[in-house]
Amino acid sequence: MTAELLPDDASEPVIERVVEVDGVPMSGLVAEAADPRCVIVAIHGGATRSTYFDCPGHPSSSLLRLASAAGYTVIALDRPGYGTSRPHADEMDSARRVDLTYGAVAAHLAGMPAGAGVFVWAHSVGCELALRLAADETRGADLLGLELSGTGLEHQAMAQEILGDHERNAPPAGVRKLLWEPAELYPDGIRGDPSLASRTPPFEGAAIRTWSREGFPALAPDVRVPVHFTAASHERVWRNDPDALRDIAALFTAGPRIVVDEFSGGGHNLSLGHTARAYHLRVLSFVEDCVARRRHPELPGS
Repeated sequence: MTAELLPDDASEPVIERVVEVDGVPMSGLVAEAADPRCVIVAIHGGATRSTYFDCPGHPSSSLLRLASAAGYTVIALDRPGYGTSRPHADEMDSARRVDLTYGAVAAHLAGMPAGAGVFVWAHSVGCELALRLAADETRGADLLGLELSGTGLEHQAMAQEILGDHERNAPPAGVRKLLWEPAELYPDGIRGDPSLASRTPPFEGAAIRTWSREGFPALAPDVRVPVHFTAASHERVWRNDPDALRDIAALFTAGPRIVVDEFSGGGHNLSLGHTARAYHLRVLSFVEDCVARRRHPELPGS
């Protein structure tokens, strides 16, 4: 798969859709392929929405448009507590969020072909939910695979200084420095685009504070599907040095394989930068490998 084979203005329509799951309206964006290789469920990070995966004003950087043109149906969910489900945020412990997410995927896919199955693609704080989905004892093993980016086990020194122990109360200017610099990595105006921003649900603070020392190490060993982990070269929140990446890979003891990809030219918000298309194509290659191995289990391991 190469960029030349796929149009810059990928023509598959992106549709905003709301489904109801156990009385909770769950919103998201859907780009449907007619005969999909598989379904990609994209899970955004903190203080943003599903539009993260449909880069405003830059269709060639949109995961939804690129992947659907390449033959994958994409469902970019507003995570539980975001979008139309925000009024129900007080009801959402971790188990509830997992159930709502699986329910939303099933509701969006009702009557639609799913190809070889479902692949989960997550960014930043969204990796917490993605790992819970993949570690779920009854449903996680059915997933095709998992992509994680913008997360880790230990903050970089600059992030420790800015964030301290309370990320939700960190100074906005400092957080922008971590998430959106170097500025030349991103198109002009994308950082302040109002269609990307969202209030953070109250429960997310606790998840953020305990993620690296409790959540990530506890959940990763229960993931039984292939994992692709992308470490951006200009990541400023999480350590991405060789020792840190080895420690992350070592957590995934139950899965068939873990691929750690050190991606040059990208910052924390990989799907919104100038290299978003290159990043998406890199991960789509891994997705296609997962599809091939699901359809041909006789293939030797890597």
